[in-house]
Amino acid sequence: SLISGFMNSEFTLNLLCETGPWNTPQTCLCPSGVLSQELSHPNQSSYIAASYVKFLESAGARVVPVLINQSPEDYQKLFLSINGILLPGGGVSITSSGYQRAAEIFYRLALEANQMGDVFPVWGTCLGFEQLTYLTSGKVELSHTNTSSAALPLNFTEDAKRSRMFSGFPAELMAALASEPLTVNAHQFSLAITTFQSDEALKNFYRVLSTNTDGSTEFVSTFEAYDYPVYGTQWHPEKNVFEWTKPFYPHSPSAVKTSFYMAEFFIGEARKSFHRFGSKEDEDKALIYNYSPVYTGTTSAFEQVYVF
Repeated sequence: SLISGFMNSEFTLNLLCETGPWNTPQTCLCPSGVLSQELSHPNQSSYIAASYVKFLESAGARVVPVLINQSPEDYQKLFLSINGILLPGGGVSITSSGYQRAAEIFYRLALEANQMGDVFPVWGTCLGFEQLTYLTSGKVELSHTNTSSAALPLNFTEDAKRSRMFSGFPAELMAALASEPLTVNAHQFSLAITTFQSDEALKNFYRVLSTNTDGSTEFVSTFEAYDYPVYGTQWHPEKNVFEWTKPFYPHSPSAVKTSFYMAEFFIGEARKSFHRFGSKEDEDKALIYNYSPVYTGTTSAFEQVYVF
């Protein structure tokens, strides 16, 4: 396979372990990917909300946009160059879209790589969370919920106490998350806890860390994989700091700390990856810095977006 070939390549491994200032494993944090998604516009094909970029940057990362509708070979090459991928929220299909097809390639490559000890974390937010459930189970297991505009506290499970995701959170922040409406929910569909518990593929792959309810349906709001660095939140940690278009978005000190601790956790996982671009020139060409965000706060749910 591509991954085993990569791992067995003496030349490539030597390249990864060079001591140049841009790619020294002990000091360098190479870029993380954020997946784009379809955009209905005559001159652009996809977009990334800038808040996801800022979210990762807040933890010391740089970002590479992962564009939809590229070839599998291009995705495989990019996979070996970035140290993780974030599947953002949005409104496209999780069964038949450019977003879904790219997400599936990176998900499969990540599982294969992690099985071989090659760390590559995957994070899904909102739609990305829902996409992960489909990729893991092979089925659409979502139920309609009244959660399109709500900030909620988390109902932590016992597993949250021994989770990787929340292990570095201060006790006072965990208490605030459990008692204050710090998590932004902007989704119409959810993974009901009863559905999760009846699906062997999901139940055996993910540990549920928190649930929420819309008053009638209890749903999974945070999970992490048992054996892989795969993580998902049905809620939006990035909005607490970087989005201001809705009055229910929380911006309290605890809300802001939640965003930063979530970003720090994911980028901490990404720091374990030894993926590297082949050259600094290739890396520079791929970075999001080559694009400029557009202000859209008066016309969309996002303050800024990158369009491609």
